[in-house]
Amino acid sequence: MEHLDDATRTELEAAAFRRLVKHLDDHKEVQNIDLMILADFCRNCLSKWLVGAAEERGATLDIETAREYVYGMPYAEWKKNHQQDATPEQLAALEARQANKSEQA
Repeated sequence: MEHLDDATRTELEAAAFRRLVKHLDDHKEVQNIDLMILADFCRNCLSKWLVGAAEERGATLDIETAREYVYGMPYAEWKKNHQQDATPEQLAALEARQANKSEQA
């Protein structure tokens, strides 16, 4: 993508991010713990990255506003309507992933 000017590259990156957020919104059945196990990030991570990006640019964005953008609704509402309790298998897989990450560090 080096051949693209910065503005075009930024627009493409933003469009891809918006598509990722929409894709996650379309697949509410995918739990955050599943994302953490498979990809080491989740919807909450995206929210925190948005807040961090805002801070880097001198803008103000609180975590709840970022979460509402990523989740498409207030976080508490999403949790109530879509978040399931983690299974023992999911918790074990997440713990194994985190332990593996610590060993590699």
